[in-house]
Amino acid sequence: MSMLIQFHFTYCYKNVKFYFLSLIKVNIQLFGAIIFCISWKIFHPDNLIHTRGYILIDKTINPKRLIFILVCLTTLLLAVSACSSDSDSSSSNSSSIDKFGMILVGPRDDKGWSQAHFEGGEAIENAIGAEMIVADFINPADSPNTTVAQVAADMIDQGAKLIFATSDDMKDGILEAAASHPDVSMVWSTGDSAFKDGKAYKPELENLANVMGQMEFGKYMAGCAAASESKSGNIGFLGPLINDETRRLTNAAYIGARDCWLDKGNSISDLNFEVIWIGFWFHIPGVTLDPTTVVNDFIDSGVDVVISHIDTPEALTVTDQRAAAGEDVLVVGYDYENSCDVAPEVCIGVPYFNWGPAYIDAAKRVGNNSFSADFEWIAPKLTNGVTAEDSMVGFKGGNAMSEDTRKRVNRLADQLNGDIANIFAGPINFQDGSVLAREGKKPSLYDIWYTPQLLEGMTGDSGGN
Repeated sequence: MSMLIQFHFTYCYKNVKFYFLSLIKVNIQLFGAIIFCISWKIFHPDNLIHTRGYILIDKTINPKRLIFILVCLTTLLLAVSACSSDSDSSSSNSSSIDKFGMILVGPRDDKGWSQAHFEGGEAIENAIGAEMIVADFINPADSPNTTVAQVAADMIDQGAKLIFATSDDMKDGILEAAASHPDVSMVWSTGDSAFKDGKAYKPELENLANVMGQMEFGKYMAGCAAASESKSGNIGFLGPLINDETRRLTNAAYIGARDCWLDKGNSISDLNFEVIWIGFWFHIPGVTLDPTTVVNDFIDSGVDVVISHIDTPEALTVTDQRAAAGEDVLVVGYDYENSCDVAPEVCIGVPYFNWGPAYIDAAKRVGNNSFSADFEWIAPKLTNGVTAEDSMVGFKGGNAMSEDTRKRVNRLADQLNGDIANIFAGPINFQDGSVLAREGKKPSLYDIWYTPQLLEGMTGDSGGN
């Protein structure tokens, strides 16, 4: 518990009045000692006036006493400042959150999207000691009779004070859960319910925040690395389902491939960038295309670099198998920082998410009652194209990345100056010829977030708008 103390005194010297005012915040336990020091050591008790929680001292005093007062006050302020700093530091690191829920669309050890989120949850456990309640395989195929709203309610019954829903596919369930439990803070990763200028803004859901990294930078670097290492110019992009997010990230990969292909001195007409969507974030037998088959078909058609955008590592596994059989093929992973471990000798690199910092921040804000329904689309931390350790998104080079490619990727990424709109700077058109950005112009964040089509120069289905 703390209180404010105001010291106010006037010093008259050579007919000039000097006013001194100090307002400090002190711990209540120090209050008695402060009063004793002031009243007994500095002033006669008759000079001390108490009024409305303030201590007012308004007397003419001699220079020696003034110096003594200033020394006392300076010492006191330094001591109180140190105590306050320690208290504030302790408060910022403390948390009243004991448990939180993590809802994963796939398995927690998929070497991809879900594992990246799971490890973000582990970062919370390590940072503040809260217990993570995990539910994985929460998707219509693996859990057809289980909804996100039901899972969230069960976690709340177990004591969770914060819920993370980690997939765009969880939209309906997390909106329902947030409406049903307005006193429980929730984060919908990749969502736009808190995007005030967005299509799906839900101002009534004051407990539901959104967080997403600007993976467009990571995908730009992935496409750049793929084109830089490609000998044929034939690049295959293994996509999941089609929505605004996957279209804009796929477009960013193409732009990176285009820029690096041209930077090598090649003609844009010799770059072939084909996109095939499997139908979901990972393979569901009988429901989606089999990514193993798609990657084999890519390579059979002359593709020498595959870029994966699905949650699981089939692209790395198949490429490694084909390379072991003597074919000159390489691959770029996705989502998880260590996904190249699946196929280290053929992996050029991986654009990855680091959810830990954002998730820890959310948990701490819940703990200190400062959580709010914010929309966060977080840019990477890049220095000369190199990803900082605490960056939310980044690109990690693999064993198959040459030094020339590393330098090219870092140089071109650095030229983006940390502005996502620079990736999509004009002139640039969609597949149907409509304009995304004209010469010398850049699209808005809204236009980037809600990407309706693939771009000119790409082969593949844009899906519905």
